[in-house]
Amino acid sequence: MTPGPALVVGLGNPGPDYAETRHNVGFRVVELLAARAGGGRFSRHRTNSDVLETRLAGRRVVLAKPRTYMNVSGGPVAGLAKYFSVPIEDVVVVHDDLDLGFGVVRLKRGGGEGGHNGLRSISSALGTKDYLRVRFGIGRPPGRQDPADFVLKRFSGAEKKELEFAVDLAADAAEALLSDGLEPAQNKFHALSG
Repeated sequence: MTPGPALVVGLGNPGPDYAETRHNVGFRVVELLAARAGGGRFSRHRTNSDVLETRLAGRRVVLAKPRTYMNVSGGPVAGLAKYFSVPIEDVVVVHDDLDLGFGVVRLKRGGGEGGHNGLRSISSALGTKDYLRVRFGIGRPPGRQDPADFVLKRFSGAEKKELEFAVDLAADAAEALLSDGLEPAQNKFHALSG
């Protein structure tokens, strides 16, 4: 990553009805990063996002939570990258991932969206898939449950017991991305998590 500002965006849906759902785990991770950076408050930004400008992992960072629904989060993310002059290689998106077991954290740059409409919207708005991702595993839905319903459900009792640890791990991984770069962070966190 370059020494300029980085943009770390947590994905989720706005409003209290969605706050505790699997789809909103990106918000949780970014909120924890904000607390680690000194607990500043997010403020409403003209890109239709809640934003906190801070320092994290030794560099200037813009933490953001789009105020739009997940499936149309691309506009705010592209607007933030443009407004804060953040190059694509320094855009980090934290999101839930059905293809990883619960609590597994994986880091990557680019690649497919795995059916994730939030990522699809971001890739379209940015004109590239080559941004960094912190993938937070939420597991597959049980039985024949529709994945679209599953991501909007709350975590199970067993998952809730592990959730704080998993969110902490994802925040650690995001900080390592910022300070060390992708490959060293992958080497460390892929070994730690599943």
